[in-house]
Amino acid sequence: MTAAQYRPLTFGVTRAVLRDGETGVHYLRADNALPPYPERLTDRLVHWAKERPDQTLFARRVKNADGSTGDWRHISFAQALNAARRIGQGLLDRGLSVERPVLILSENDLEHALLALGCLYAGVAYCPTSPPYSLISQDFDKLHHVVKTLTPGLVFASDANRYARAMLATLGDDVELVCTEGTVPGRATTSFAALLATEPTPAVDEAMAATGPNTITKFLFTSGSTKLPKAVINTQRMWCANQQQMAESMPVLNETPLVLVDWLPWNHTFGGNHNFGMVIYHGGTLYIDDGKPTPALMAETLRNLREIAPTVYFNVPTGFEAIAHAMKAPTDEGRTLRKTLLSRVKMFFYAGAALAQPVWDSLFESAEQEIGERIVMGTGLGMTESGPFGIFVTSPNVKAGDLGLPTPGMELKLVDTDGKTEVRYKGPNITPGYWRQPAETAAAFDGEGFFKTGDAVKWIDETDIHQGLKFDGRIAEDFKLATGTFVSVGPLRARIIAAGAPFIQDVVLTGINLKEVGAMVFPTPAVRNLSGLGADVSLHEVLDHPAVLAHFQTVLNDLAAAATGSANRIARMCLLADPPTIDRGEITDKGSINQRAVLTHRADTVAKLHSDGLHYILKPTV
Repeated sequence: MTAAQYRPLTFGVTRAVLRDGETGVHYLRADNALPPYPERLTDRLVHWAKERPDQTLFARRVKNADGSTGDWRHISFAQALNAARRIGQGLLDRGLSVERPVLILSENDLEHALLALGCLYAGVAYCPTSPPYSLISQDFDKLHHVVKTLTPGLVFASDANRYARAMLATLGDDVELVCTEGTVPGRATTSFAALLATEPTPAVDEAMAATGPNTITKFLFTSGSTKLPKAVINTQRMWCANQQQMAESMPVLNETPLVLVDWLPWNHTFGGNHNFGMVIYHGGTLYIDDGKPTPALMAETLRNLREIAPTVYFNVPTGFEAIAHAMKAPTDEGRTLRKTLLSRVKMFFYAGAALAQPVWDSLFESAEQEIGERIVMGTGLGMTESGPFGIFVTSPNVKAGDLGLPTPGMELKLVDTDGKTEVRYKGPNITPGYWRQPAETAAAFDGEGFFKTGDAVKWIDETDIHQGLKFDGRIAEDFKLATGTFVSVGPLRARIIAAGAPFIQDVVLTGINLKEVGAMVFPTPAVRNLSGLGADVSLHEVLDHPAVLAHFQTVLNDLAAAATGSANRIARMCLLADPPTIDRGEITDKGSINQRAVLTHRADTVAKLHSDGLHYILKPTV
């Protein structure tokens, strides 16, 4: 495919300053200063409510009685500010605070958004938690932990019927329950409408004025891969600094009125800080997408993207894969998707996992055919503890694994350790720590106050630091074989996914303290196309089909032929019919795999893979 030009996109950080520290330590920062930023995000809400009172801030399709979605319901900036003052007053009347915060159990919706704004306005901390903790979990172990850690004074869920069981199992009688619909059996239940009907007084405006950079806005829990989740403290300084940093690294956010179509869950920092905060900061509009990159819900996302044209678009790799496939369809729906989605989008952006090159190529090809130019695919590196934005690419010539340079105001510390280089963060966007966990907080920072990310990086080009860094895996995921040889999980995992695209969703590597590396493969739904079997046939049968096994045998042989030693040679592979589960922490709400959790919960499968005890194991034949 002949490369076309890119739709113009300015990159805010293209030069860096590197200084040496003690042996094996270097410091990297952007050659840009961070301009002043507001003391609180609510300042931006008030500003836009005056400047653009009638512009839509949030919109979501109305839910019909049968579960389908209808027309869009819009909330303007003026309406959002009015609701924030009313709800904020109600929260103050109840004596809520950082010690007795608001806990939100349910998914993204308009009521969730308004409640969050009410908390911000009144200076009452809140925490959106993962809905599967309430809806999928059987023992509510993680939800119990969240409640114990936060001691909430008010808990919100959209639908009482769906969340009643979790509420009754985890919350004491001293916790007020608020629901948009229904009541919780045996418990007094406040309607969201009643909370919204509170008449504001000067006290709520005084409370907002009393908030400042150090005010805790929210708690976001980590995934809890190796221990119970930790509550990451988010402050006004973190949020506002990070939004300004994003604007400096991605000037596109200021160039045109911002429009997002977004499903990313607000209990994660990508959706809840990065994107939710972005529309408030820049006076944009967020169309809440009830879809998700799953077979059951992706159609809703595609429907929304056929109707609403975003100016920038954020998703995870599985979402972009589904979109790339849908844009190829020679149908009216495919043509409408291409026309609408590509009409004014200036940048795509992915995070959470590696994006396979065939998906990248397919998106480029569709864009070239539709508009005669490519859309830049942006990416970088960040985490809940960094607000999340930290590192962003420096040019449109992005390859899988590229990260780029640190955003202005944040300094990186590059520390050589065990043959890898860990990246550490310091800046105004970094969390002060974990709520009510002083030991965990102390362990997270080094002696110079840099947050220890556990991420490993390399230079994209060792002769040109201005191109920035590329990802080199999670240090905690790497392991040694019995021979003492280190296995670098991140790069090897990405290589396998790329080699098996579009039939590999994700891979978990095995072989800790063993003689060879194994791979447990989670296939994509497209693997059914290899078998030619119908949708009614179980995935177990599909994966046993000779055509499927032959394809993966070829992939394995190609990988083996390119291997340079035991540390990057896959010696055995199995295909998993049972997908990773959120309840066991094997996968996050936004689709990224948790290697350690999968290895822990599937230890029996790992043992059988390395002892030839599984029904079918592939081994290289070259």
